[in-house]
Amino acid sequence: MIYILNSHGHPLMPTENHAKIRVLLKQGMAKVIKRCPFTVQLLHETTNFVQDLTLGVDAGSKKVGVSVTNETTEFYSTVVELRTDIVGLLSERRQYRKEKRNRLRYRKPRFNNRTASKKEGWVAPSIESKIKTHLRVVDDVMKILPVSKIIVETASFDIQKILNPEIQGTEYQEGETLGFWNIREYVLFRDGHTCQCCKGKSKDKILNVHHIESRQIGGNAPNNLITLCETCHTAYHQGEVKLPKEIKRNHSFRDAAFMGIMRWAFYNRLKEKYPNVYMTYGYITKNTRIKNNLPKEHYIDARCITGNPTAKPLGITYFQKKVRCHNRQIHKAKILKGNVKKRNQAPYEVKGFRLFDKVRFQNKECFIFGRRTSGSFDIRKLNGEKIHAGISYKKLQLLEKRKTILTEIQMQL
Repeated sequence: MIYILNSHGHPLMPTENHAKIRVLLKQGMAKVIKRCPFTVQLLHETTNFVQDLTLGVDAGSKKVGVSVTNETTEFYSTVVELRTDIVGLLSERRQYRKEKRNRLRYRKPRFNNRTASKKEGWVAPSIESKIKTHLRVVDDVMKILPVSKIIVETASFDIQKILNPEIQGTEYQEGETLGFWNIREYVLFRDGHTCQCCKGKSKDKILNVHHIESRQIGGNAPNNLITLCETCHTAYHQGEVKLPKEIKRNHSFRDAAFMGIMRWAFYNRLKEKYPNVYMTYGYITKNTRIKNNLPKEHYIDARCITGNPTAKPLGITYFQKKVRCHNRQIHKAKILKGNVKKRNQAPYEVKGFRLFDKVRFQNKECFIFGRRTSGSFDIRKLNGEKIHAGISYKKLQLLEKRKTILTEIQMQL
């Protein structure tokens, strides 16, 4: 499928007549705008007749499914993988700033300066990034296809109902920590004030509350905390003791909480930019998919969301991945001998290549995931498949300079 823009940059109906596009390009009557998905712009005036197309968006916390269809045909299909590293990066930055305040001169954190969180509509940076990626994906589709209607699937999760199906009324206000001063007191009471590793064999009376998953990833939820004595806690962090296999965190509702926060923010921002935006729900999509005997895939869910589940599949789907835009940490945290700070930022270009540039190697399209000043690069597919861990830059052909959303073609099931 080749996507077409008119001379003013507005999208027209795509075509599968590759020969005609090849002739237009050869005659100078069109030019290439984008390589993947392949998009051309006409350089002469033409009619602007288009059909009504529907865009379906299967919103998610880790992956987004997108499909554009009419009653008979699918014109676009993609799955976008979102970033999941922002929480860890923010925690690392917080650690560096705290260390800097104490190393140079002590200064208390200035909480009152944080005015951004007081603005109406503010959401956490990790959620804001995912919402913006959702909007960016929709914008990219609107630039190449004449979409007249957008349908977004959002989900609402009742987490307390999942934990306790019989909950009702005022029980929603009575959580598991009701009657305790704080979560620590509740965890100690729940575990019987007994170390869950040695079961009191160490005779250590000092008890600590330990995070099963790190705090920056798992948070302070009670199901992520257990009681350990001082002896076992110290030995665990020194690598001398391992926790029993039965100690593991229960199911995390991080993704469900994200969807509950972002669904209205994404929907309302989308309505501000485009007309004819509608909302649907997961149970409707599931019913449509099962009724038409379709497999569970994000791009198939998106096709069901458009209301045209029986439309002829495109045959290929695009896999996209959101990557980091910048790395603002100038130096490594560890100082080398001679009080030398090693730079954390690589040069802008190494041998003419940037990180995440799309290249061709042995008739395979892949991306640069690592660079060395010697000119030896690590190249991979977007799904993580390794092509070569140290190939010379001389054997690579540059196809596209890096973007914040990388794209490659995959075959549909």
